[in-house]
Amino acid sequence: MPKIKYALISPTFQRPEEVTEFLSSLESLDYSKKEFQIILGDGTPNDELRPLLQSYLKTLPLQIHYQEFLPVSDARNRAAELAAAEYLIFLDSDCIIPSGYLKGIDSFLSKHPDTTLFGGPDAALEDFTDLQKAINFSMTSFLTTGGIRGGKASVTSYQPRGFNMGMSSDLFKKVGGYDEDFVCGEDVELSLRLQKAGAISRFIPEAHVFHKRRATLKQFRRQVFRFGAARPLLAKAHPGNLKIMHLFPTIFTLYGYLSLLSFVVSLGLGKVFFALPYLAYIGYMTAVFAEAWRTENFQVARLAIRTTKTMNEGYGMGFLRNYIEVYLRGNSKGIKL
Repeated sequence: MPKIKYALISPTFQRPEEVTEFLSSLESLDYSKKEFQIILGDGTPNDELRPLLQSYLKTLPLQIHYQEFLPVSDARNRAAELAAAEYLIFLDSDCIIPSGYLKGIDSFLSKHPDTTLFGGPDAALEDFTDLQKAINFSMTSFLTTGGIRGGKASVTSYQPRGFNMGMSSDLFKKVGGYDEDFVCGEDVELSLRLQKAGAISRFIPEAHVFHKRRATLKQFRRQVFRFGAARPLLAKAHPGNLKIMHLFPTIFTLYGYLSLLSFVVSLGLGKVFFALPYLAYIGYMTAVFAEAWRTENFQVARLAIRTTKTMNEGYGMGFLRNYIEVYLRGNSKGIKL
């Protein structure tokens, strides 16, 4: 039997400021250091990161598996092999972990002891940049994602994401861990296999993390493009998993461009009717702006229009391109990600 309760696992690759901030937050966990361990699967080349981690070996129950250019899924699996805990919790290194994180999970699991797969929400800290807050809004608001990332109503169907994802170590071993052939969407793929293996999945509102995400719109677009491109591969590997909500970003993006074209036509023909689709699009974006302003501030609301558009375009085009590649061209591996 494992001697400790939790193993906190994170893949790392360069980004020294991000990783040290992540580890510094773990130093403040309100939890006995005898009851958890931290394991990094580090793929940083040329030993660029490890010298900065040495001080944390003195203050944290930290282990590091090092292998140059180690991919994300491989890093998580190699780190998990070092774990000796009842539960494995996978976190991303761009997260800051609140002090009460593990106590929140403890409290929830004591009330729901049959839970074998769980996750929690992500949020933005007050000192995050306005762009990071806008990205967080676009990724988490019901208006923009429809609650697809989980909520209190999500119970057995909830699919945790790799930035904040816990599970029984026995169940993880039973399914063979992360599929190392999946270069993106590997966390959702693992959730699907765990659920097929009988996992009882629950969302834990108290187990939130502060997620920094990407620093620029270009980086954010690239990230969500990969998310969208992963979805056809997930559908191929797990038939029946593709839902209508996964098509929304593609439909939304195409609708935006076509409605704009219709608006231009209406100006040329003097026909108000052709402008109505674009006015509906503007109405939706106005609602996004208003909600972001209500929950954040004017500058975040202004940026939220751009991040919401970027999120849908990036994900939608990634989905469309890889759907064509996988289902119409017959390339089972899809486009290069």
